[in-house]
Amino acid sequence: MKVAIFFGSKSDKDTMKKAADVLNEFGVDFKAYIISAHRAGVLLKKTVEQVEKEGCQVIIAGAGLAAALPGVIAGMTVLPVIGVPLECVSEKSNGLGGMDALLSIVQMPPQIPVATVGINSAKNAAYLALQILALQDADLAKKLKDFRAKLAADAEASGLDVKF
Repeated sequence: MKVAIFFGSKSDKDTMKKAADVLNEFGVDFKAYIISAHRAGVLLKKTVEQVEKEGCQVIIAGAGLAAALPGVIAGMTVLPVIGVPLECVSEKSNGLGGMDALLSIVQMPPQIPVATVGINSAKNAAYLALQILALQDADLAKKLKDFRAKLAADAEASGLDVKF
């Protein structure tokens, strides 16, 4: 397993599945876990230790509201942690459209960083994880370069003959 995906609630599954879809597309092995940093801290610690033993190289962690999960994980490991701030959609959440989670994740204290992507941007978290993994994996680096070349070609082709 190269990547571990963590999120704190079942309600986050659809958003975080977008990270899993990207990793699957590139053939990168991962495991996903629903563990609350607030409600199951001991289980979280044990699971982070286990994924390290299993060879995990990057962790993606999605969280909403106070968004403690990415920071708590970052405090438990030296693996790179990519935080995905999640917009809380529950009527009971009194969420701030994900801004609360974004600020919680991006404002980590010195020496314990969490790379942070945009609100609900689990796909970008996966692409960043792929870039990190590609530093040591030439085949993955080639897949990413080919992917980027296709993106550029598609963008160029779509802008050349616009019809209204």
